[in-house]
Amino acid sequence: MTALSFKPFDADNHYYEGEDAFTRHVPEAMQPRCVQWAEINGRRHHVVGGKLAHAVANPTWNPIAKPGAIASFLRGNPDKIEPSSLLREREPLPDHYLRSESRLKVLDDQGLEAAWVFPTLGVLYEELLKHDTEAVKTLFHGFNRWLDEDWGCNYQDRIFAAPYISLADVDFACSELEWALSRDARVIVMRPSAVHTPDDGVLSPSDAKFDPFWARVNEAGITVVIHAGDSGYTTHGYVRDGFSAAGVGSPMMPNIKHFNIERAAYDFLVTITYERLFERFPNLRVASIENGAEFLPDLFRKLAQSRDRLAVMNYYKEDPTLLFREHVWINPFWEDDVYEVEECMGADRVIFGSDWPHIEGMPQPLDYVAELSKFDDDKKRRILRENTLGLNERRPG
Repeated sequence: MTALSFKPFDADNHYYEGEDAFTRHVPEAMQPRCVQWAEINGRRHHVVGGKLAHAVANPTWNPIAKPGAIASFLRGNPDKIEPSSLLREREPLPDHYLRSESRLKVLDDQGLEAAWVFPTLGVLYEELLKHDTEAVKTLFHGFNRWLDEDWGCNYQDRIFAAPYISLADVDFACSELEWALSRDARVIVMRPSAVHTPDDGVLSPSDAKFDPFWARVNEAGITVVIHAGDSGYTTHGYVRDGFSAAGVGSPMMPNIKHFNIERAAYDFLVTITYERLFERFPNLRVASIENGAEFLPDLFRKLAQSRDRLAVMNYYKEDPTLLFREHVWINPFWEDDVYEVEECMGADRVIFGSDWPHIEGMPQPLDYVAELSKFDDDKKRRILRENTLGLNERRPG
C-alpha cells in the first residue's frame, strides 16, 4: 500500500444484520408478513413474507467467511485456485460487524477517516415483499429504527449508516426521509429498481407521483445512494431467476445473472436522466454504489443520441450528458478499469468504496490504493476522500 498523507473516506462499508434487525421494531402480528426465523434441519433461516429466503445460506452469519475471500478470483484467479475452496475458511462473527462502537477501532486500524455503512440483507428483502406494500412499510420502518439504535445514522461523525427508503408509498417515503433527517443521516439508500405501488402498478422512480419525495430530498440536500441489491431482474430463462449469494458452486460459474446488478443500475440512472429528474430537482445528488461502471460508455452514447434526436422538439432544457456528470457519482467495482471510469465521469465524480467486509470486496479497504497508481496525488485524494466527504455534507437547496 502506498503511503497517504490523509485518511480516506470509504463509501461502501457493510454491516451484518443482528439477530433481531428485522423483528425488534416490527409488531408481532405483522411479523408473519415481514420476516421470521425458522429452523430447518438444525439450521436457522429467514422466512420473508411467508416464504423461505435463499439470499444467503446462513443469515445468522456465524461463522462468517473472511473479507475479500473471492477477491483474487474476481480479478482473474491468477493463482488458479479451485473456486469451491474459497469460502471454506471461516471465523467467529466479530462484534465489529454488528455494532458501530466496535467498528470505530477497526476504522482506526485500517487508516480510514470515516465510512458509509450499508445493509447486507436489507437491500434484498423489498423485492420479496413487493406484493405487500404494508409489509414493506412496516418492515423498513422497524429496520431503520434498529439501524439507528445499533449503528447510528451519524455515529461520532465517522460512521454514517444509511436508512433504507422504499418509494412504494410516497407518503411513507417522505415520512422516513423526515425521520432520517431528524437523526442527522447524511445519506439514504434505496435499491435501483422500478417501484411497485399498491394502486398504480409499477412506475419509474422518476414518475411525477414521487415528486414530493424528490422535492424534499432536493430541499434538504441529502445524498441518495442506489446500492446493489435484489432489483427483481429476470434472466429470461437462461438461468434460474432469484437472488442468491449462497455457495460457490453454480453461482461462481459464468452466467448472465452476474450482469443483473449492472443492468439494474444502468436502467435506473438512464431512466431518471431521460425523464429529466435533474432538471426538475437541480439540487439532487445520486451516488451509485457497488453497481459496477462498465455500462458508462454505452450510457453516455444513449444519452447523446437521445439529446440529438430530440433537439428539434426542445425536449431537454439542458444537455443530459452534462446533467448526468453533474448529479451522479460512481463507485466502480474494484476490479473495474478506474481510469476508464474517470475518463467518463471526471475525477470529481468517482468515489472509493471497498465493500468491506464482504467476500467480493477487498481484504483490507486500502488495498484499493494500488489501483490508483497512475493518478496524480490530487486525483487520488479526490477519489479516496474529498468527493465522498462532500457528498456526506448536506447541501440544502
